[in-house]
Amino acid sequence: MTLILDELAKIINEQIYDLSDADFAQQCKRELDEKGVLTLSNFLNANTLKELVEEAENGASQAYYTNSTHNVYLTKINNNYKPEHVINKQLVSSKGCICTDQIQSDSKLKKLYNSNIFKSFIAAVVGEKSLFPYEDPLSSINVHYAGAGQELNWHFDNSEFAITLLLQSPIGGGEFQYLKDFRNAEKNEMNFRGVEKLLTGSIAPDILNMKPGTLVLFRGRNSIHRVTPTIGNLKRILVVLAYNSEPGIALSESARQTFYGRLC
Repeated sequence: MTLILDELAKIINEQIYDLSDADFAQQCKRELDEKGVLTLSNFLNANTLKELVEEAENGASQAYYTNSTHNVYLTKINNNYKPEHVINKQLVSSKGCICTDQIQSDSKLKKLYNSNIFKSFIAAVVGEKSLFPYEDPLSSINVHYAGAGQELNWHFDNSEFAITLLLQSPIGGGEFQYLKDFRNAEKNEMNFRGVEKLLTGSIAPDILNMKPGTLVLFRGRNSIHRVTPTIGNLKRILVVLAYNSEPGIALSESARQTFYGRLC
């Protein structure tokens, strides 16, 4: 295994993962393309995981907590359909969040996010030429907190892929549940009937089991997913690492105000 020469070597389990290995990246790409999800367990080394959990716990008091309502498609009310139609059915999600500018400049989260080797690996796996941070100071790295009873309800993502790091599991609940290829957004096939069956409990989703320290890549644009309510007094802590395929892109002001409670 070739040596990882930058700060990455102090962050991840380099004995397990060589992110500079093109063959490994292609293997990961094939798995992501086939399954819609890729999990790399024990991605963070033990020291990094402990350090990042402590950082997150120390920063929790700065988190912006929201209770939001949304449909599974993350779209506005559609008056072409009845209020009880699945496209207008409102679900509740709740979480706390701290943003990129609230994370210490020397944090290993920022070192990982900015690592050229890590970015090149992720780009190869998701099929992009290059990856770029958000232009705004809030959206590139988010730390999400889910306390007792908080959840991320059923939805499809607007983005092509999501990159997350699980830092801490709760005592109970906090399960990542999903159904792969449950709609075809590119063809405007929304699968209303299937979504209705899922919301009424007629369809059982798959469950993604992961332990703290796991890196997950997930294609959620057409795969519906949720995180079940947290049980107990130990928070679920998850980091979202967000990139764009082009430079100069910022999250919209309305989205920033909704998700973070501020614009900058």
